[in-house]
Amino acid sequence: MTQAPTASADLDPALRKLVVVVVLGAIMTILDTTITSVAVNTLGTQFHSPLTTVQWVLTGYTLALSASIPLSGWAIVRFGPKTMWIAALLLFITGSALCGLAWNITALIVFRLLQGFGAGMVMPIGQTMLARAAGPARMGRVMSAVAVPAMLAPVLGPTVGGLILGHLSWRWMFYINVPLCAIAVLAAIRVLPPDRIRDRAARLDVPGLALLSPGLGALVYGTSQAGGGASPTDIHVVAGVLTGLALVGGYVVHALRRGDAALVDVRLLRDRNFAAVNAMMFVYIATLSGLTALLPLNFQTVGGDTPLRSGTLVAPLGLGAMATTLITGKLSDRYSPRLLILSGLPVVLLGMLGLTQIGSATSDIPVTATLFVIGLGHGMIMPAAMGASYRTLRHSEIPSATTATNVGIRAGSSFGVAALLVLLQRYIDHRPPDAHAFTQTYWWALAFVVAAVVPALILPRLRHPADP
Repeated sequence: MTQAPTASADLDPALRKLVVVVVLGAIMTILDTTITSVAVNTLGTQFHSPLTTVQWVLTGYTLALSASIPLSGWAIVRFGPKTMWIAALLLFITGSALCGLAWNITALIVFRLLQGFGAGMVMPIGQTMLARAAGPARMGRVMSAVAVPAMLAPVLGPTVGGLILGHLSWRWMFYINVPLCAIAVLAAIRVLPPDRIRDRAARLDVPGLALLSPGLGALVYGTSQAGGGASPTDIHVVAGVLTGLALVGGYVVHALRRGDAALVDVRLLRDRNFAAVNAMMFVYIATLSGLTALLPLNFQTVGGDTPLRSGTLVAPLGLGAMATTLITGKLSDRYSPRLLILSGLPVVLLGMLGLTQIGSATSDIPVTATLFVIGLGHGMIMPAAMGASYRTLRHSEIPSATTATNVGIRAGSSFGVAALLVLLQRYIDHRPPDAHAFTQTYWWALAFVVAAVVPALILPRLRHPADP
């Protein structure tokens, strides 16, 4: 599976334009995973609906996004990346416009499903285009660029949502996507090269799709129910998780028999580098996703902050990530990604240790400083990991690899949010959450990051692609 070394090269103008197009298209689809999190009460009041129903505005988007990811690899091979990129963005734009026009809560949930289905294919397709165009010698730099929206959007989503709710109608949380993504579509039409290679004979793995997409959706549903406050023994949690595990397990057996004709080729995990990177990212992303769910809740319930203020307090995490992301991308093209990942994890651990010391009387300065430190480490880890993930794979394996990586990230994110919120529930014990409950949960988050060090140590010491 190892790709032949290629000479190092600067980012040429065509590749720079490709990076801009991918970032433009990806940022709003990722932002929409969290932008509505601050609008639950507003939507419940607007549509006279209970919070359990309104929660499906968030859950439905995540489920549809998760279910569409497995289609990405096959769609790229069958129709071409440019065609599918534009189609996915147009689907997202259509869903966004319809969400803004929704006349009741049922319509809004249905349109969020449409929006999420388009969004789910955007990131895998974008990563495939970048990985193919960059090659091993420039992988770190291009992946660091696309990592920016992936890291910033979930953190900034609540802040943007709070600003919109404070000054405009809730409908603008969806309308804002239309002009921005329309620019991304026009840029894609103008900049992206035509799809010269399409495999019209590529057949959709229907049995695989029938196993993997519902399986991933069931896992996300079960874990989201647990993260929403349901008991781990609740029928919705147990049924969702067990059904998801059974379907995904069935898919693995099916994919091993089908080989490279499977929807996602699980044999890629035989590559030590690809397997170790994705195992590390699963655990690490689970922790960071859970953390970004805990922090606003902490600030609002213990500190009494507004949704806008709590989102602002989380923003330093994204700013810290921005400070190191692009630098890390350049370094990962010169040095082993393993070195950078193992350098970033202790920085995150240091910041996590700081979180465990936060109390109800702690001022904003140490809190924001701690989150900034976590962001610095985060910006060192993710670009190096994303670049390393595809470095040892063949050109033809990249569509399936990007799909597999995004499936793992989505599953890890849902698991992490559920796990940390369930742990928080243990410390609350039928009373209002206090600083102690959050502190104990942060200790668990720190332990999860320690666990991510194990697969990182298994990573091979990849040399710079230009080395002899």
